[in-house]
Amino acid sequence: MSRLEYPVVVEPLSEEEGGGFMATVPDLPGCMSDGETPEEAIVNVQDAILAWIEAAGDLGRDVPKPSRHLAVAG
Repeated sequence: MSRLEYPVVVEPLSEEEGGGFMATVPDLPGCMSDGETPEEAIVNVQDAILAWIEAAGDLGRDVPKPSRHLAVAG
């Protein structure tokens, strides 16, 4: 299963939150990363997706299949 199959939601962070952008993966609860730009957040969240899937496997948990819904925010 490719990490690029999962839809990602990218949202701007407020200055109080440090600025930049947050990328979350709705199909994988708690899977998120950030970056200075939307593109950087997407690149960074790809590593988080791999880590999430690996951790789920280590814990014997099922990995959800990617949804077909794509969300855009911001």
